[in-house]
Amino acid sequence: MNELLVPREGEYESYYTGYVNWVIGKDIPSLLSEQVNEIRKFYEQMGEEKSLLAYETGKWTGKEVLGHIIDTDRIMTFRALCFARGEKAALPGFDQDQYVVNADFNHIPLSALLEEFEFSRKALVSLVKNLPESSYTNIGNANGFRVSVRALIHIIAGHAEHHINVLKQKYV
Repeated sequence: MNELLVPREGEYESYYTGYVNWVIGKDIPSLLSEQVNEIRKFYEQMGEEKSLLAYETGKWTGKEVLGHIIDTDRIMTFRALCFARGEKAALPGFDQDQYVVNADFNHIPLSALLEEFEFSRKALVSLVKNLPESSYTNIGNANGFRVSVRALIHIIAGHAEHHINVLKQKYV
């Protein structure tokens, strides 16, 4: 594990503390890759039909959860790239519920969503492995809050861990 990649207090909004805590002390590039296999295995066992079900009214379907993870990965990765490259402009937030509605994930084959997740994760892992260490502590503004590159990388991994646990608890 690269200690320089570990975010410090104050490098992210307190809302993300749970996500960061899920993965502190872990080898983040390895974890990001391992999550692909874990999610693929879970959804392959779940299957296409069950992935269209939500665990209760008003909650996302299994496919929508996977699509949400993909969208969040991409947005947080974009933020990390921008700040790693020295972007000074504030980046917007996003309405996760509206993104899920507009994506219509339930009409995408589960195999296609899994492939999309795998491809986006490979790009993310490549970015993380090739970032200059000096960029880890770069801080930018996203959704009105200061956040570092290394915090964003932890948030991505922790966000997926959170949803993996919800899937295992509620969607089995």
